[in-house]
Amino acid sequence: MAIEKGKLIDMYKTMVRIRTFEEMVLKQFRAGNIPGFVHLYSGEEAVATGACANLRPDDYITSTHRGHGHLIAKGGKTDRMMAELYGKKTGYNRGKGGSMHIADVDIGILGANGIAGAGITIATGAALSAKLRGTDQVTICFFGDGASNNSRFHEGVNLAACMNLPIVYVIENNLYAISVRISAACKIPNISDRASAYGIPGKTVDGNDVLAVYEAVGEAVTRARKGEGPTIVECKTYRRHGHWAGDAQAYVDKQEINEWLKKDPIPRFRKKLIEMGVLTEEDADRIDQEIDAEIGKAVKFAEGSPLPDPGEVLTDVYA
Repeated sequence: MAIEKGKLIDMYKTMVRIRTFEEMVLKQFRAGNIPGFVHLYSGEEAVATGACANLRPDDYITSTHRGHGHLIAKGGKTDRMMAELYGKKTGYNRGKGGSMHIADVDIGILGANGIAGAGITIATGAALSAKLRGTDQVTICFFGDGASNNSRFHEGVNLAACMNLPIVYVIENNLYAISVRISAACKIPNISDRASAYGIPGKTVDGNDVLAVYEAVGEAVTRARKGEGPTIVECKTYRRHGHWAGDAQAYVDKQEINEWLKKDPIPRFRKKLIEMGVLTEEDADRIDQEIDAEIGKAVKFAEGSPLPDPGEVLTDVYA
């Protein structure tokens, strides 16, 4: 698999941007500057990055409650995202959506969603729209292992399979649905094996290897764009923090956490790029510093932005 140097560097930048954004969100949340709850994507950066690197600006994604990484990977701006988390008027949804409901249809982000699995049927509808309009747009639907066990999974995937829709279902299997381990909720070791029940391809990959994700999702996107229908790609990964920012993870064995931290996708990819001669240590350090400065500016942008006017409470409400 040959990937041009520029794309490899962009993928590294995206992964670092996601991690830096999330760790800053955690810091600001703990300081009381961000209202509500936040569910951090740290540790899963290779999935969003590898998947979205296959998409065009006019392609679609649907996201989840743990969705900041998807949005950044699809082209979301960190300053507007941070402002949305702060509840400010300059945010993507004018401060009304918050962490779990960011959307920007202009770049194909059809919305994060606080309801587990809710994006599955929305994404399937987007894929149906592309087919009816006769475009070659593709939808990527991100969801977790827990969402794969609800009714929307069957309804969405079955319809997409029957109608040969241009969609890729990306399962981010981080082993836990809140505190329920996937082995307690699913009998089979690979959730992607369920694809056979719908007569479509399914594949399981190392979700901490951005190139493995890029290749698997790339094949699925190519199939979808050709009109060959949906694919399920399961990415096995791990969240660096609990279900939400205040979750102490008392239900997780500490040794398990430590073992997964050793598989961190960012230093792993950085090392590979240096070995390939794509980056030097100095290049990578410079990228890290530039993105750190970008996220610092995003916080200042959010802090300096106004709150929504109370008179706008019904603006953008559809009914």
